Amino acid sequence: MSQDIKKGALLLLLGEALLAVMGAIIKSLSDELSTEQVVFFRNLFGLLVLMPILLRSGPGILKTSQWQWHLMRGLVGLSAMYCYFWALGNMPLTEAFLVKLSSPFFMPLIALWWLREPAGKYSWLALLVGFAGVAMILRPGGDSAMTWAALVGLVGAFLAALAKVTIRRMSATEPSQRIVFYFGLIATLVSCPAALLNWQPIPSSAWVWLIAMGAVATAGQLAMTKAYRIAPTGKVGVYVYSAVVYGAFMGWWFWDEMPTLATVGGAALIICAGLINLKSPRANKLLVRESAQPSQQN
Repeated sequence: MSQDIKKGALLLLLGEALLAVMGAIIKSLSDELSTEQVVFFRNLFGLLVLMPILLRSGPGILKTSQWQWHLMRGLVGLSAMYCYFWALGNMPLTEAFLVKLSSPFFMPLIALWWLREPAGKYSWLALLVGFAGVAMILRPGGDSAMTWAALVGLVGAFLAALAKVTIRRMSATEPSQRIVFYFGLIATLVSCPAALLNWQPIPSSAWVWLIAMGAVATAGQLAMTKAYRIAPTGKVGVYVYSAVVYGAFMGWWFWDEMPTLATVGGAALIICAGLINLKSPRANKLLVRESAQPSQQN
């Protein structure tokens, strides 16, 4: 393994670990705060973290003629965040992570429909295998509350994929700092009224976790962005599935959640589909574009 691939793999493992910690914090905060509050503070703190970067780049970095795409990306990405955060609070941690991992399977289909980019045979195969895994997690005929939570998470995965393809649509003219800033600004402004309408008293101890949520999310995204910039996606992309291991461990440690056989089988199929997807040159290009953007969407 070359030095860059080894470093990229370690950074990706670190990034996924930090984002898994963020997921666990969100799940914990969901017991005390509304989903709308958690989403608002995630976006607010993410926007504050961006300020030093924007000050260094200068105000010219914010000039854009692509307002319609920034607005679309902001609203769709925010909707995806609401779905994912709600799913985290209403289903086992491992399964919420697994449903989120289905997002890349939607991307070639959206790119085919919207950007007229053809999906190859590997993309179609990955789609079939991946959604067979998601179907196992959905558990038709099982716990209806669990099924609804997984369906909401799946809608969030689709919306996240749509937001990422929107990034691809405007990436020719828009630098990553501008894309991330306008997402953070739009998401913060739009999520504020919903947070106020669903406001719950915030315990003093929760502020520490809200700040930690923003810090680990930003650090995780920076680590993953760096990983994909120094190492090929096809070589290190498999390490994103370490999130399943982290989720299983934290779910067991903090909430006594034990993965069922259906979850294990679904995980195996989703990971298998992800590996197939990495074989697809077209899907790989989408993943590289996605990973090059330090998104706040998680």
